[in-house]
Amino acid sequence: MKRDLPLLIRGAVFAAAFSLLLTGCSSSHPGDSPSSSAPAATPPRVEATPTPTPVATSGVVTMTLEEKLGQMIIAGIDEYGMNEHARELIETYHVGGIILYKPNVKNTTQLVGLVNELKQTNAVNKLPLWLGVDEEGGRVTRLPDEITKTPSSKDIGKTGRPVLAYNIGQLLGKELNAYGLNMDFAPDLDINSNPNNPVIGDRSFGSNASIVSSFGVQMMNGLQKQQVVPVVKHFPGHGDTSVDSHVGLPIVQNDLARLRKLELVPFAEAFKHQADAVMVAHILLPKVDAQNPASMSKKIMTDLLRKEMGFEGLIMTDDMTMGAIIKNYDLGEAAVKSVLAGANIVMVGHEYEKVVTVIDALRKAVQSGRIPMETINQSVRQVTKVKQKYQLHDRPIKVPDTKKLNAEVQSVLGTKANK
Repeated sequence: MKRDLPLLIRGAVFAAAFSLLLTGCSSSHPGDSPSSSAPAATPPRVEATPTPTPVATSGVVTMTLEEKLGQMIIAGIDEYGMNEHARELIETYHVGGIILYKPNVKNTTQLVGLVNELKQTNAVNKLPLWLGVDEEGGRVTRLPDEITKTPSSKDIGKTGRPVLAYNIGQLLGKELNAYGLNMDFAPDLDINSNPNNPVIGDRSFGSNASIVSSFGVQMMNGLQKQQVVPVVKHFPGHGDTSVDSHVGLPIVQNDLARLRKLELVPFAEAFKHQADAVMVAHILLPKVDAQNPASMSKKIMTDLLRKEMGFEGLIMTDDMTMGAIIKNYDLGEAAVKSVLAGANIVMVGHEYEKVVTVIDALRKAVQSGRIPMETINQSVRQVTKVKQKYQLHDRPIKVPDTKKLNAEVQSVLGTKANK
């Protein structure tokens, strides 16, 4: 018991600081139906972890508009290591998170070095960084090649063993933790209902709501058990599209009745089991909102997701630099519409200039009164709440033992590791 006392004290201090931060966020700154066959999953219990990066009491009570806007951005960076643009995004624009893609990952040593540089650079800010990747398993993987890959969601679903999804979720969480990463843009809760879909396919657990619900929730809970934030995606369902939103804007002629019967079922199940964050897709559903894609639609993000489905966690957009947005909308205006529609976080995955464009557009919209300050404050509360729940920190990490990690893969899969 004596050994646990300092941890309890540190937790109380962090909670008190968090309470003060919420007070600061709330004050204006001048100028500124579910499947019954899905197995019940035990809601995850957030485990105590070592001390998070302290939130300095000076400056906690008030955050500047720039700091608040930064917390609403997850940005991509361009190289294997820190460069001036990456440094400016963190130090000048105070971005709340970084998403890493395969071009940011060369090998284990390089990735650890990059993550530690990002963490060290973020020391100037009040809150720790999200450090996230798309680590779904199968063909969607960002971890170094030294790590043995896990099966695709389709292959996991075909086993008929939801517990395997939970175990693989835990495994992915351990791997991300080992590299200092704390957010996974997974699991994919899309139902693979259209065999001609060019982007989902084996990223889905299956072609019916029951399989996707049961396996998706289990993988989500496995990630949560390892203190990694899962971001379920792609709301309200990307499985019936015939266009890849990376290159164009998919148009799906499904109405709300159809969505409630199929596409929304896995998301509703995830929300019942304490999902913390959801990613909204760049798809146009004319029978729901004829004017705006889901990622810019108040009818979808506020009326459907928040009010009807009762989701209380973080809402983030998919990457706004994807073809679905860039080819059809002004980037800055699209970001403003997303925030007005209910997005708490805008993801800008590529190009420094595009990140700056989005932040500038949001700042101008707040300063002109178009975006109410309370809208910004509410999003910062949402962000801070999840960062506090997961006890994020910016402490440096050591180079992980890849052989040990691969042995765990072997143990979970029951096969000989090939790395």
